[in-house]
Amino acid sequence: MRKFMKLFKSLLVAPASLGLLAPMAATANEVTINDFNAAEEIAVTNSRVDGLEARLNNFEAGSFSETTTASFSVDTVLGAIDGASSETTSLDFQFNIGLSTSFTGEDSLDIAIDNGSGTSSVLGSTMGFDTGTSLVVDGVTYTFPVGGASMVVGDSTDLSTAFTGACAYSAFTDMTPDDCGTGNSMGAGGKGVTAAMSYAFDSGFSLAGGVTSGNTEILGDAADAFGLNAAYSADSYGVAVAYVSDDGGASTDTTYWGLNGYYTFDLASLSVGFETSDDGTTEKDGYFVGLSFPEVGPGSVNIAAATTDLFADSETETLTYEASYSYALNDGMTITPGIFIKEVDGADDQTGVAVKTSFSF
Repeated sequence: MRKFMKLFKSLLVAPASLGLLAPMAATANEVTINDFNAAEEIAVTNSRVDGLEARLNNFEAGSFSETTTASFSVDTVLGAIDGASSETTSLDFQFNIGLSTSFTGEDSLDIAIDNGSGTSSVLGSTMGFDTGTSLVVDGVTYTFPVGGASMVVGDSTDLSTAFTGACAYSAFTDMTPDDCGTGNSMGAGGKGVTAAMSYAFDSGFSLAGGVTSGNTEILGDAADAFGLNAAYSADSYGVAVAYVSDDGGASTDTTYWGLNGYYTFDLASLSVGFETSDDGTTEKDGYFVGLSFPEVGPGSVNIAAATTDLFADSETETLTYEASYSYALNDGMTITPGIFIKEVDGADDQTGVAVKTSFSF
């Protein structure tokens, strides 16, 4: 009987115990489900991924300055010259990189890097192409404002880097340069360290000056040169003059005067240039004249004649002639076929035909 009563009590207690355990189990289930909130976990994961992506983007954006730009160009020329030492058809190329950045929005740090064919042919030399298969820094310049003027300092930089010319002609060969035949004055080159300054007035008038020296001895006994330039440009014409004194490391200086100008008509532009040199013993001079027709079919035509160098009165003057037609296939590719003739004193004239292709990207 006692055993039966104990069993009966156990049966009565069991439902009560189950009633107490059920809320506890429900509570435990609620805690487990609440602890694992899928939406919240996904949000946390996404937040971590976004943070990682932001760090990666910041690293990529900080790799280069936002003001840094790069430009690339490739020029190739295929052609031949009859009458030169080599009359075979040749192919030459040059590759140029331009890097530029600004730190204040008003300054500019510029670096030029060049290379070209390993061995330049007569055609490549005539076109003025760069040579050497290795990439070489061709110049480093820093331009910054000084009051209302612009200051340029650099290494392997042309003395005339701040000069303003007046030439509307686009040259095909290096025998008739872009500065309209005034390459010793208006387009004076650089020997090493160069400093130049220019000032542009609102009226279209500008003034510039510069000095250049060798890297090892600035303004010493080594080769130094300095120059001055003045220019004026209007809507349809322009004129510029330059003076350069170059000691060339010699005991006497050679002085150059250059004058060029252009006038734009309805259908064409006329460009002219004249330059003289005086080394204290001999005076020489040379000239240039060119016509540019900017709208001939899909392209433009350029025709020019110039002396091959500066000549004294006692020397035999020789001339060079060229004609070219340039047209753009697209925004980054331009093709320019052309012909040229160079007179040679005491030898056969050099006649060349070539096709130049220029890529920019």
